Amino acid sequence: MDVFGGLDILITNAGGPPAGSFESFDEEVWGKAVDLSFMDHVRLIRAALPHLRKSIAPSVLTVTSFTVKQPMLNLTLSNSIRLATIGLTKSLALELGGEGIRFNSILPGWTETERVQDLMSFRAKNNNSTVDEEIYKQSADIPLGRMGKPEEFANAAVFLVSPTASYITGVMLQVDGGLIKGAL
Repeated sequence: MDVFGGLDILITNAGGPPAGSFESFDEEVWGKAVDLSFMDHVRLIRAALPHLRKSIAPSVLTVTSFTVKQPMLNLTLSNSIRLATIGLTKSLALELGGEGIRFNSILPGWTETERVQDLMSFRAKNNNSTVDEEIYKQSADIPLGRMGKPEEFANAAVFLVSPTASYITGVMLQVDGGLIKGAL
């Protein structure tokens, strides 16, 4: 941290656990998923806090998924565990807001990433279809009619961690092309 003069921004993003139904996972797989998809956020935030406390504009952004608001079939591990990260983010916004440290989260929808390619491959195998057919079917559920681009996600992230968003904390921002249908 000394080389760069401190730490102002922390963005945490953990890998997604494997797809599957509740009964397809044993306790060991659940433990690994919690470690990967939740504890990595905890560890990074814990390590960064002393440095963030020295910043004049500290901001933490956790990355989760739209599935925390609209769970998906066959993503039982992700649907469940990512909610813990939302609880952590909201709790830390309350707990550390008095110190000026802001905590927000992005709930990305379908975005053109390797993880999405893996999920589309999983679906294609299960549905005896192609990856392109699965992407087309998934995009039909998105009001904007397409998956997001990584740079669209990045634009939202840059805003949330910037001083421009200095009065925003505890927000769970959907970057999903309108995919989440709920009002809240």
